[in-house]
Amino acid sequence: MRIEPVFLFDLDGTLVDSVYQHVLAWKEALDAEGIELSVWRIHRKIGMSGGLFTNQLLRETGLEISTERVERLRRGHAEAYQRQSAQIRPLPGACELLAWLSQAGVPWAIATSGRMETAAVNLAALGVDPDRTPVVTRDQVKYAKPDPDLFVAAAERLGAPIETAVVVGDSIWDMLAAVRCRALGVGLLSGGYGPDELRQSGAYRVYEDPADLLRHVDEVGGRR
Repeated sequence: MRIEPVFLFDLDGTLVDSVYQHVLAWKEALDAEGIELSVWRIHRKIGMSGGLFTNQLLRETGLEISTERVERLRRGHAEAYQRQSAQIRPLPGACELLAWLSQAGVPWAIATSGRMETAAVNLAALGVDPDRTPVVTRDQVKYAKPDPDLFVAAAERLGAPIETAVVVGDSIWDMLAAVRCRALGVGLLSGGYGPDELRQSGAYRVYEDPADLLRHVDEVGGRR
């Protein structure tokens, strides 16, 4: 009996070219709070939940951050990111990959650590309607990446066992989450992580971007 795969996509850096806009938005929010953190350190945390982001921030800066300050940081990031919405574009091949999967009858969904307030910008750029396409955001699960809850929920929305899922993401947090829920992880380089980092975190294939994945989709179970 053939296993019919489903594809579960991260959003930022996987389908949409938005990682560095998120980095700069976090930098703006941190600066507004008088918290100094290098841009490269912020980039290394993109893809994990905002809560884990602030927890790691505590470790790196030694600051005590109140619940109120965490909320101000979240709002500041969301507002700064939304101001950059005109710059957000789909990554090369992203729309074509999703269209190909739909035409081939391969189910797919999106699972993002972002809340809908920022994910909506990306979905609009991608031309994805969350009322017609399964989209799971941070608002809908207890824990975000590297916990697997987002991907498990997305597979449930498709009515598929998580073990049949191909998780496509650009960060180590995506790959770690995929391993934890026994899905197959496919890494993309379009978010700034290197191939070795992605493989060491659990990726069994690594491609440059969605266009490269589409050219090799048969290698990861994509079939008409």
